[in-house]
Amino acid sequence: MARDPFEIAGTRVAPGTSQAVTLPVSTLPDHTPVGLQLEVHHGKRPGPTMCVSAAVHGDEVIGVEIVRRLLRAPQLRSLRGTLLVVPVVNSYGFLSRSRYLPDRRDLNRCFPGHPSGSLGSRLAHIFLKDVVKRCDFGVDLHSAAIHRTNLPQVRISPGDSFTRAMALDFGAPVVLTSALRDGSLRAVAAREGVPILLYEAGEGLRFDEMAVRAGVAGILRVMRGKGMLPAKGIAKPKVAPYFCSASSWLRAPAGGLLRTFRAEGETVATGDVLATVSDPFGAVETDLIAPNPGILIGRAILPVVNEGDAVFHLARLSPSADEDTVDDLSAQLEADPLFDEDEII
Repeated sequence: MARDPFEIAGTRVAPGTSQAVTLPVSTLPDHTPVGLQLEVHHGKRPGPTMCVSAAVHGDEVIGVEIVRRLLRAPQLRSLRGTLLVVPVVNSYGFLSRSRYLPDRRDLNRCFPGHPSGSLGSRLAHIFLKDVVKRCDFGVDLHSAAIHRTNLPQVRISPGDSFTRAMALDFGAPVVLTSALRDGSLRAVAAREGVPILLYEAGEGLRFDEMAVRAGVAGILRVMRGKGMLPAKGIAKPKVAPYFCSASSWLRAPAGGLLRTFRAEGETVATGDVLATVSDPFGAVETDLIAPNPGILIGRAILPVVNEGDAVFHLARLSPSADEDTVDDLSAQLEADPLFDEDEII
């Protein structure tokens, strides 16, 4: 029995086809129309409906590149169910290379939104109502803010077995248990019964090839795990991720020039020297010391810091964690094959 077409914003997408759709949002001050653009892939055979979104923060361009490659993945020809993909949720911030909306609001604190609220509230309302609530689950793609970088990692909610299973399928090196924040897409979607897995990797306004490849591979694995894609051609993760229930930012002990001795993905022990801050004359040097063992899941990029600036994001590991496993995880990410040019251009 043939599936019904997927209907969205007055557009009917036939089974076995894909189509670009624009949801009107507003107009710019010069009356240029602004819309929420998405691509709908409606499989011939029944299955779940999944959304993949990027650039909720406009400067997080890694997610946009992940989406671009995902949409050209040959595996989608065997899709079961329906895939809704939004490459750029916050087009205002994306065009201005800013994390925020024109009124300086953070879109990821504007959910569930309101049709007659602020610009961010209206955009959040449209995205939630017309895209997210049409889905059974989703993946939301993020990166660190500008001048910071993140190790590929996924965030799940405490006690959420569904997103935990998605995280295991995804195969990122680290799974961080993170409480839901008021106004965030993840929190509001969870209340609506749509679990969202959050992927964090790389730096704002920059591409990172390993982070992009890990993101594409992880989404395909999630789709395979949920029965949307066949197993053929999609390798399972070779190494189980670390689950971390706590993390903290280690801050610069003084202002000055920062010299870092450790990188994201490295494990550290209590008392390890992670970085040194020196004054411009080199007369005074202050070390930044690891207060506990863990894995570095994020770090600052800029070599000039003020006292109190966040320098390293340190997550606590399970007692069985060791350096060899982290090395294996890094090797796995490096080994994920590149798509051929005709598949990604």
